[in-house]
Amino acid sequence: MTPQLSDLTTLARQAGEILRAGYGKHHQIEYKGRINLVTEVDRQSETFLLDEIHRRFPGHEIFAEETGHTHGVDGWCWYIDPLDGTTNFAHDFPLFAVSLALARHGQVVLAAVYNPMTHECYAAERGQGAWLNDERRLRVSDVDQLVNGLLATGVPYDVSADNYVSLYTYCRFSIRSQGVRRFGATSLALCDLAAGRLDGYWHYSTGSWDVAAGSLIAEEAGAVISNIDGTPLSLTPPCSIAAANPLLHPRMLAVFNEPRGKFEIN
Repeated sequence: MTPQLSDLTTLARQAGEILRAGYGKHHQIEYKGRINLVTEVDRQSETFLLDEIHRRFPGHEIFAEETGHTHGVDGWCWYIDPLDGTTNFAHDFPLFAVSLALARHGQVVLAAVYNPMTHECYAAERGQGAWLNDERRLRVSDVDQLVNGLLATGVPYDVSADNYVSLYTYCRFSIRSQGVRRFGATSLALCDLAAGRLDGYWHYSTGSWDVAAGSLIAEEAGAVISNIDGTPLSLTPPCSIAAANPLLHPRMLAVFNEPRGKFEIN
């Protein structure tokens, strides 16, 4: 059976109900790193999604955040983030999502991101555009100057040089734009880019399951998506991403390529 976009949106909504049912309760928190959390609700959501995918689409390859890689045989590959924004969720901060993407022979072709707290379901099919709740066609903004842009970013979990570079770049964009937000949920930031609520997004080091769905949704809404260095986006982790409307994307790349030194407003 060939998967349809409706399969992804249905699964995302169903897994989202698991998240909503667990929101605001006491959680069993484990640490995958010093600041990288996982809760029992992450695992419940992922178990549900894996069981459904194995049942409906046996033989599909899967990359899932908590359980890792499941080999496949027929060229279909799922990227699953069962709870994007775990730290937010664990702190009862209502900004998190289920993120699902499906690739065919290495290219993402279907995507769904569901925010259970706002009941917003973002979806896209390659070549067919991106939509919010099957009602609103998504389109990126037409902001053409950084000074007029609202941006967002993520900071890597690992304490490494990537953190320093991320924070340095954050400072540069902060003084050149109207503001920079850190959502703690990459998929939702990319969806807000698609909806024109944000004008650009970047992340130096993240997982393929974090960017696979949101990047297609943003691209189908007109965004330009690349690695930080401007090369085509790769889903081989650790992933970097620079995403913006077509007018701001080259301006963002120029900032990434600037030599590090004193901060200048220009």
